[in-house]
Amino acid sequence: MSVTKTNIVRFASKGNSSFIDSVNARVQDYFQTTGISPYANAGMWRKTIVMILVYLVPYILIISSIGAENVLLFWLFWLLMGCGIVGIGTSVMHDANHGAYSPNKKVNALLGHILEVIGGYSVNWKIQHNLLHHTYTNIDGLDEDIDSIVLLRLSPRQQWYWFHRYQHLYAWFFYMCMTLYWMTVKDYLQAIRYKRRNLLVKQKVSLRKAIFHITWYKMFYYGYVLVLPLLFSGQAWYFVLTGFVIMHFTAGFMLACIFQPAHIMPDSTFPEPIVEDGKRHIKDSWAIHELTNSTNFAPYSRLFSWFIGGLNFQIEHHLFMNICHIHYRKLAPIVKETAEDFGLPYHVKHTFWRALMEHAKMLKVLGKEQMS
Repeated sequence: MSVTKTNIVRFASKGNSSFIDSVNARVQDYFQTTGISPYANAGMWRKTIVMILVYLVPYILIISSIGAENVLLFWLFWLLMGCGIVGIGTSVMHDANHGAYSPNKKVNALLGHILEVIGGYSVNWKIQHNLLHHTYTNIDGLDEDIDSIVLLRLSPRQQWYWFHRYQHLYAWFFYMCMTLYWMTVKDYLQAIRYKRRNLLVKQKVSLRKAIFHITWYKMFYYGYVLVLPLLFSGQAWYFVLTGFVIMHFTAGFMLACIFQPAHIMPDSTFPEPIVEDGKRHIKDSWAIHELTNSTNFAPYSRLFSWFIGGLNFQIEHHLFMNICHIHYRKLAPIVKETAEDFGLPYHVKHTFWRALMEHAKMLKVLGKEQMS
């Protein structure tokens, strides 16, 4: 599909005295009253160092052949690196590539490129996440976060197949494979697709340049993450490869369990655009659409929220993606009160476990329904 004026979705006008105007005013008043910067603070910088060390220290131990005599300890280091990927991805790279880490664009760009260090490509990420997901959340054909492999049906608007009846059982395995797929072929396929959809142009990158950068970054990534451990860890090649898979299965599973309950939930509306005069429309304004298709979870779990970059406050993140996540806990009551004032829903699950169970329930529902 190519992105053209005929298939871009238009949201309803926000209107006068709208929800988004009101919540924006209240949030701005919060920062002005408290004198707090909406960007990172000292605690955020300390967390950044911690998250990088969670990834880096186990890696140094691996290539230093520490644990060479104990394969279980060796694999534990890889598992910790998987946790490091999650911490870096959700707590550092995510804010930086949203421009929310610092008012200095160079700082954001530098920290955003940590994604290349852990195997990704920030240009593709910005297109998929910032442009498509944050604009067209849960809209089939535009939000690539729900445009998965055919074995997974993540929207009632997608084609149904008989095997989807069992996706609530097998989806978790494919979630584990998420980052492994990402680090191998996904970036190449995305670059080609984004070229066809005229999306690379907005990032001022040609397809040739994107393929060159992706290849260079992948060579660097696999060079240090696989070749060096093969040479210096003191472990057999098959133990090294097993550790590499453990790292990505850990990261993929954890990331999926963080992001999927934020949108693929029974409360989500998954609206289907209405075609009028050859144009596709959503009946709600963008802000209300984001509100009704996002879910918060575990709002009182401080350590959990700290580790996953405040992404359990998904509503606040979607409405204020240019604000550093360390402020979401304070913004949540403001957003909730404003939503209630306008008679709008504010979806929240009080525990992470409840959110996961609701997501599993939704997978089962989507596996039964044959709506397309």
